[in-house]
Amino acid sequence: MAQITASMVKELRDKTGAGMMDCKAALKETDGDVEQAVDWLRKKGLSKAAKKAGRTAAQGLVASSTEAEGAGAIGVLVEVNSETDFVARNDLFQKMVGDIAATAIAVKGDLAALQTAKYPGTDKTVDEHIAEMVGQIGENMALRRAEGIVVDEGVVASYIHGMVTDGAGKIGVIVGLKSSGDKAKLAALGKQIAMHVAAARPLSGRVEDLDPVVVEREKTILADQARSSGKPENIIEKMVEGRLRKFYEESVLLEQVFVIDGETKVAKVIENAAKDVGAPIEFAGFARLELGEGVEASEDDD
Repeated sequence: MAQITASMVKELRDKTGAGMMDCKAALKETDGDVEQAVDWLRKKGLSKAAKKAGRTAAQGLVASSTEAEGAGAIGVLVEVNSETDFVARNDLFQKMVGDIAATAIAVKGDLAALQTAKYPGTDKTVDEHIAEMVGQIGENMALRRAEGIVVDEGVVASYIHGMVTDGAGKIGVIVGLKSSGDKAKLAALGKQIAMHVAAARPLSGRVEDLDPVVVEREKTILADQARSSGKPENIIEKMVEGRLRKFYEESVLLEQVFVIDGETKVAKVIENAAKDVGAPIEFAGFARLELGEGVEASEDDD
């Protein structure tokens, strides 16, 4: 029996896209012959991943998972892509996405750590299991993004918009609220704010959290617009300040008008809820993932 080395396994994985354990098994079955091992994997239906790897995966599911941790909580979002919406409705795919979201809790939504974490009930990593499922289902798939929020005291609420299966759909949002108050009432508030985030698409939670590049670009655009009116520079500066406040009101969560009542700023909604919850509430952050956001499908994907 030939000795199966790590380099042989890597070579076979590169050729086939199959999982590490499957490659080891194929090499053992073929006495270390890589080419015969390729054929062995093809016969087992495990070498499809490589052929599919170049295809654009822009469909799939966004899933959430939350868990209490003592007085606090953790919430995560994951986006797992597939090539078609049909696969997103496949029971095997949905279970895999749910398992990945549950696994993300342990790594607090860290994408790199999640990719190498053990997939539940197997000796494979999450990435290796996905590669195996590519071979089984016959479409390219990928774990694209993951986000996490942790609060030491309070709740992390979640909301799924366009739900396809329990806990997964087209848009996922998590919102963290810090407070020692009533957890049930805090969670209800958090879910309402998460629903707002899904609809209003804020760029950041607070003004100071906005990307400075985005702010400077907006200032430049506003200044150019004001100059076109022929106003002097001192007036232009005041015009930019006023228009920038409007930009913040449109783009920053705490500055936005709450979509549920249509008149109160989100920051004020949180402040007003403190009396009902029984303690002050601090906004801890949010994350929003929309399926396929920023992915362009190739015209060759047919």
